[in-house]
Amino acid sequence: MTTGAATTGAATTGAATTGAATVHLVPHTHWDREWYEPFQRFRLRLVDLLDDVLEWAEADPRFRFTLDGQMAAVDDYLEVRGENRERIAALVRRGQLAVGPWQILLDEFLVSGENIIRNLELGRARADELGGAMPVGYLPDEFGHCAQMPQILAAAGFAHACLWRGVPASVDGHAFRWVAPDGSAVRVEYLVGGYGNAASLFADPARFAQRAAALESQLRPLFGAEPVLGMYGTDHSAPVRSLVGLVAGLAEGGGPVQMQITTLGDYIAGRDAGANGIAVVRGELRSHAAANILPGVLSVRPHLKQAMARAERMVERYAEPLAALWSPTWPQRFLDMAWWRLVDASGHDSVTGCGVDETAVQVFARISEAEQLGQAVRDRVVGAIGRRVPRDAVVVVNPSATDRTDLVTLDLEVPAEWQAVALEQADGTLLPAQVESSTPALLHEERMDAAALPTFFPRIHGRELFGLEIVTWAVHADERVLQFDLARHGGEEPFDPDALRAAVAATAVEGTWTIRLRAQERRVITGLVSAPALGWSSARVVPAPAPAHPSVEQADHAQDRSLDNGLVRVTVHDDGTLRIVAADGTVLDGVGRMVDGGDRGDTYNYAPPATDAVLDAPLTVEVTAPDGGPLRSAITVDRSYSWPAGMDWERDRRSDACESASVSMRVELRAGEPFVRLELAIDNRSADHRVRLHVPVARPASASHAEGQLAVVERGLTAEGGDRLGAHSAGTAPSGEHPLPTFPAHGFVDAGGAGLLLTQACEYELADGALALTVLRCTGQISRNVHPYREEPAGPQIPTPQAQMIGTTTVSLAVLPHGGDWVDAGLVGAGERYRHPLHATPGHDLPGGPLESHAGLAAEGAVLTSVRRRDGMLEARLVAQSPDPVTAVLRGHFDAARTVDLRGLPGRDLPVVDGRLELPLRPWEIATVRLGER
Repeated sequence: MTTGAATTGAATTGAATTGAATVHLVPHTHWDREWYEPFQRFRLRLVDLLDDVLEWAEADPRFRFTLDGQMAAVDDYLEVRGENRERIAALVRRGQLAVGPWQILLDEFLVSGENIIRNLELGRARADELGGAMPVGYLPDEFGHCAQMPQILAAAGFAHACLWRGVPASVDGHAFRWVAPDGSAVRVEYLVGGYGNAASLFADPARFAQRAAALESQLRPLFGAEPVLGMYGTDHSAPVRSLVGLVAGLAEGGGPVQMQITTLGDYIAGRDAGANGIAVVRGELRSHAAANILPGVLSVRPHLKQAMARAERMVERYAEPLAALWSPTWPQRFLDMAWWRLVDASGHDSVTGCGVDETAVQVFARISEAEQLGQAVRDRVVGAIGRRVPRDAVVVVNPSATDRTDLVTLDLEVPAEWQAVALEQADGTLLPAQVESSTPALLHEERMDAAALPTFFPRIHGRELFGLEIVTWAVHADERVLQFDLARHGGEEPFDPDALRAAVAATAVEGTWTIRLRAQERRVITGLVSAPALGWSSARVVPAPAPAHPSVEQADHAQDRSLDNGLVRVTVHDDGTLRIVAADGTVLDGVGRMVDGGDRGDTYNYAPPATDAVLDAPLTVEVTAPDGGPLRSAITVDRSYSWPAGMDWERDRRSDACESASVSMRVELRAGEPFVRLELAIDNRSADHRVRLHVPVARPASASHAEGQLAVVERGLTAEGGDRLGAHSAGTAPSGEHPLPTFPAHGFVDAGGAGLLLTQACEYELADGALALTVLRCTGQISRNVHPYREEPAGPQIPTPQAQMIGTTTVSLAVLPHGGDWVDAGLVGAGERYRHPLHATPGHDLPGGPLESHAGLAAEGAVLTSVRRRDGMLEARLVAQSPDPVTAVLRGHFDAARTVDLRGLPGRDLPVVDGRLELPLRPWEIATVRLGER
C-alpha cells in the first residue's frame, strides 16, 4: 500500500510470548466535533485531551493512540496550540499517533459524492503534512454507508476500511469484503460491538485481567486464529493513565490472555487485504441487524439539508467549473475556503441536525458561507464574461456538460411599444419569450419646498440614483419640476453633479417643487435561450414579429384547473391533489396528498404514538386560476388543515388541542419539460409530528430506485432488522432498533412509473402503492431515554425546540410520470435540467455589438460531476450512471489526456483526436482525467 504513515510497529509491552491468546488493544477517542454542545465548547475539552496524550506519548514510547480517523480534531487543536505542530508530527512519524485519512467523519447520505471525495482528499493532504495518514478508511460512527464508498476508497489507494453501523446479518465474522457497484472492493474490519467494545476494560483495575479474558473469550469465535481487536475508547474520552502498566502486568502474570497496545493502522496492516473465505457484501450498508443506523437524521431539520444541497450545487456545478474554463486566473483560495466549509459541515453530527439548536445554527451559517463564496466566484467569472457582451444583451452560462435550450427569467429594459418580444441568439435565430410583469416608467415622485431641494442631492452617489444611473436631468422652472431620466446604464456622456447643483440654485424659484424620477420601462421576461455545454452565449431581446405560439396550454374548462405542455398534463382535483398524465399515457392520480401523523421520537428515530391520529383531508381547498404564458404557467393550490398541537405524553397520543396549518402548492409546467414542478410552503404551528407528501405510483412496484452518491441504488419494501430476543452472531448483542423501510434519496427516487426529482437529500418510503416523501418532521429532543423504536438512548435527552420547525418550511421537487424504468425515462438527465438552471446576467459592453456563443467542455455517455484546475491542468471527473458499460466521450479545447486516481497519481495516457477522447467505463465506474496541451 502506497499511502500511510511511517510506523515502527505495535508496542511490545504485553506482547504474547507464550502462545497465549492475543488481544490487540487500540487506545483512541471518538471525537464528535459538535453535537450536544456547540463546537467551541467541545474544542476546549479536545485541547485538554490532546495536551495529555502528547505528554504521555512522548514520555512513554510504549503508548499508542488513534485519533479517530479525522484531521479536524488535529486542526482544531493546532489552531489553539500551534506551537505543538512538530510534536504531533514527530509522534506520527514514530507510529505512536495515527491521524487521518478523513478531514471529518461525515454523514455519507446527506452530502454529494464529490463532497465525500474532497473530504478524503483534504484529510489525507493535511495528514501527509504531519507524516502520513493512517492507511485505513476509518468510518466508525457514520449512520450507514453509501454504495460507492468501496470504489472511492480503492481509487484513493486504500485496501482496507473499518466500520461499525449498517453491516448485514450475513456477516458472521470480524471481516468481510465490501464491493462497490462497479466491482471495486476493499477488505473491511468490522468493529464488532462498536468502536468502544473494550471501553470498560479499565473501569476497575483490580479486575482488569478478568475483564481482558472475558473480552477475548467473547470475541474469539469471530476472529478465529487472528488476534482479537479491542477498541479502547468512546465519545470524547481519554485513556486511563494506568493503561500501559496494566497491559504490561498481563505479560508478567503469564495469564491466558496477552495484549499489545497498537494503533488501528498497525493492526490493519497485519491483515491480508485479499484474504479468501470471508463474507462478501455488495452495495450500501443500511442494515439494522447489529447496530442502530438512526435513520431519522435524514428528515430532521430539513433546512440544513436544503442549505447543503444549494451550497454544493453552487460550488460544484457553477463556481468551480466556470472558473476552471473561463477565468484567466484560478481563484484557488476562495474555492478552498468554500470546500473547507462544506466538508466541515458534513460531519455526522452536523448536517444531520441531531445536535442542540446552537450546533444547528452554527452549521447553517457555515454552509451559507460556502454558498456565498461559490456565488462570489461564479459572479466574478460571469461578470468578466459580461464585459465582452453588449449591455443591450445578456450573457447566459450553462452549468451542464451538454448543450441546452432552456428558460431564463430576465429583468430588462424594453420599449413600451413592443407588444411581443423574442430573444435573438448568436446564430440569428429568434426564440420565444413571454412577459411576466412590467415596471411603469414613473419610478418615483415627491414634493419638496424649493429651499429644501439641495437636501435631495446626497441621495445621488456618483451617477447612481435609486439603484439606476442618471441618463439625463432637467430643471423646469416654469413647472417647478426637477426631472431625472434613469436607466441601468447612464450612457457615454459624463454626468456633472456640480452642473446640476448650479442649475437648481440658479432656477429654483420659491414654492413647492416636484422631483420626478422616470426610468425606461422594464419588464420581467421569461424566454428560451440556447447555450453550449459548460459554455456561454449571449442573447438580445427584440420585438417579435408575432406573438409566440403557445406551448403550455391553460385549459378554459374544468374550472381552469388544468395545464398541458404536450408532454405532460396536470389537473387539480377538488381535494387539492393532482392527476398527472404523461404523453405515453402513464397516469399518476392523487399526487400531492399531505399525510400528517404523530411523532413521539427524537432527532435520531421516528416513532408513532401508541395511539396515533393520521390526518390527510384538508379543511378547505382554494385553487387559483392558471397564470403565466406560453412558455411556463402555474396553478396555485392552497389547503388548510387542523393538526394536533403536540403530544399528550401521559396518554402517549396526540393532543386534543389543535393548531391551524396550511400548505400552499405551486404547480408549474414549462415548455419542453416532461415533468411537473411543485413548490410547497408548509405553515406549521404544531409539535412532534411528521408530514409526508404522497405520490401514487402508476403500476405495482416492489422496489424503488434512488440516486445517491455517484450511483443509483435499488431498494425493496422492507429493511433488515435484528433479533431483539437473540444474538445477531456469536459474542455480539442484537440491534435494538426497529427496522423502518425509510431510505435516503439525493437526486431522484423512482418507483412504478413515478419519478420524483429532488433538490435536496430526502427520506422516502414506498408503501401502499405510493412514494411517501417526508417533507417535515418535528421533534423536541436530541434523544429520548425511552423510545418505542430504539432500545437504548442515542445521545443525551436535551431539548431541541428549534427542531420543532415552527413556521414556514419550503420544499421543491418535480414529478415525472413515465413508462419503462428510470433509465428509459432519462431521470438522470431530467434531474440535471431541473436542478441546474441556466444562469443569466446583463452584459456591460457598448450596445449594439455582436452576439457570441462559446463552448466549454462537453460530456456524453457519462455524468460529469467535477471540473477544476489542478496541477496546471484541467481535471474532470466522470461517473458511469448506468447498469451497463458505457463509453464516455469528452469534447473540448485539449489535445492531451491521461487518467489519474483520487490521489492525483497518473494512470494511462488517452488518445485525443481533434479535441475528443473516448473512455470505456464499467457500469458505475468513477473516472478522473487530466486534460491539457501536449
